[in-house]
Amino acid sequence: METRTLGRTGRDVSVVGLGTWQLGADWGDVDHDEALAVLDAAVEEGVTFFDTADVYGDGRSEQLIGEYLRSRPDADIFVATKMGRRVDQDPTNFTMDAFRAWTDRSRANLGVDTLDLVQLHCPPSAVFSDERVFEDLDTLVQEGAMAAYGVSVETVEEALIAIRRPYVASVQIIFNAFRLKPLDEVLPAARAAGVGIIARVPLASGLLSGRYTADTTFAADDHRTFNRSGDAFDVGETFSGVDFETGVRAAQEFADLVPEGVEPAQAAIAWILAQDGVTSAIPGARNVKQARGNAAAAQVVLPEGFDAGVRDIYDRLLRDEIHPRW
Repeated sequence: METRTLGRTGRDVSVVGLGTWQLGADWGDVDHDEALAVLDAAVEEGVTFFDTADVYGDGRSEQLIGEYLRSRPDADIFVATKMGRRVDQDPTNFTMDAFRAWTDRSRANLGVDTLDLVQLHCPPSAVFSDERVFEDLDTLVQEGAMAAYGVSVETVEEALIAIRRPYVASVQIIFNAFRLKPLDEVLPAARAAGVGIIARVPLASGLLSGRYTADTTFAADDHRTFNRSGDAFDVGETFSGVDFETGVRAAQEFADLVPEGVEPAQAAIAWILAQDGVTSAIPGARNVKQARGNAAAAQVVLPEGFDAGVRDIYDRLLRDEIHPRW
């Protein structure tokens, strides 16, 4: 497994990480033993980077990772968590007292004294321009509550503001074959500033796996059922903000580009990793097979013309379908 330096953290992480939202909530049920097996399978395949958040299952995801780390003290795993979604999304709620409470809770859940990386979890846009917020985060680094901090963003504009901050270590952004806008400005700006880029929703909520049809249904407690219009949280987190039927059609064309012997999901991850400026992609996995298959994407070499095919699909089917917010 190739590793790359995660921006200003100075730490090397695997190019394929593991997103763990699905181990907490909103993707249907994943039981305790299966969740730990997913973590273990990923590590066996060379994954050294877990991404979580304090709201995934109200802390369940963090707690599962903490339990796994205690069972594998030999594993050198970098854990990025996120904070800021436990309150109403009012910029005045992003205070030092709140930051202390959230980081203390995450440290307890993960069983660590110092968090490797804490990311602001898609806060209101005004937060990115608030000098006091970043001064408070600097203080928590100085005090040892966290080793570094970054941001998770919804828009290109938010990413560019964050990249200009001198101590922001990384930016997490939705980036995949169905969401190409970060290519134009975000990746070049991050490279120039030495900021790491974490590509989230790399499979467009599973669309790019090629397993869905227009008739596919999901469990009632799966965000792919209840958040298609952004009723629960930002619509970009579900199918990358693409209409489901349009996404299925685009995914079928994407699968036609994939070389024999490679799974569409692996090709989708490999395409992200081939973009200059990306540090790591963080697909989720609900079972061991998915975890191993995603990790194997690090070894995939895509054929000449694949990138052009991706851009053609985007231009013809998706450019005008993406929600105007992006």
